[in-house]
Amino acid sequence: MQIPCIVHGTAAGESVLKLYMFEHCSLCFRVRMIAALKRRHLQETVVLDDDSDTMIGLVGKRVIRILVKDDGQAMLESMDMVEYVDGLGARVLTGPQRGDVGAWADRIVAKIAPLTMPRYPLLGLPEFATIATIAALDHYNLRKRKVFGDFVELRANTRHHIKELMPDLEELDRLIESPLAVNGELSLDDIRVLPLLRSAAIVKGLRFPQKVRDYFEAMMSRIGYQPLPAI
Repeated sequence: MQIPCIVHGTAAGESVLKLYMFEHCSLCFRVRMIAALKRRHLQETVVLDDDSDTMIGLVGKRVIRILVKDDGQAMLESMDMVEYVDGLGARVLTGPQRGDVGAWADRIVAKIAPLTMPRYPLLGLPEFATIATIAALDHYNLRKRKVFGDFVELRANTRHHIKELMPDLEELDRLIESPLAVNGELSLDDIRVLPLLRSAAIVKGLRFPQKVRDYFEAMMSRIGYQPLPAI
């Protein structure tokens, strides 16, 4: 079962790229972000968390995110999708990449997950909030608890996990060169960083350092997306 799609984009006459996604998926948001920066049509179809049939029907296995190109071919790797979309017309990700920013993004994923994974089911997101809510939620909870542990315990340890995360956010605060681009000019590093901040921002009580907050708010406004609810 799929949720009715949303189309983002403004340029008339362009063919529509189709993204099958979860709303909470940070790798999916990489693709949504570059499409918004490029002002390209992107047909977003949210798939229920337990809807393996749609994924298998498209690409032969359970996987999310899936970008279906104009010719019907599907792409599975988020950075390949970003490269493809950015290559449609004049590129926007023309700035340099920095090893320290890339290393930061790689390192922080594991620190964000204990805060975000137990909160996503509480946000009323479309991959859960349907007639099949109970089945989809149960499927998500079962999958993620095998990896991250008990969700109630994780939420109870929120202060500890925030404390573990704050030095990394303070490091990012020192790395950011501009509110409109982490390195001063849009680059793949922005595609790496902003989706992770979008995920972290759902944690109520987590305060971004000033430059991180300015960057997050400016970039989300620039691409026309609202932050997810905080809980």
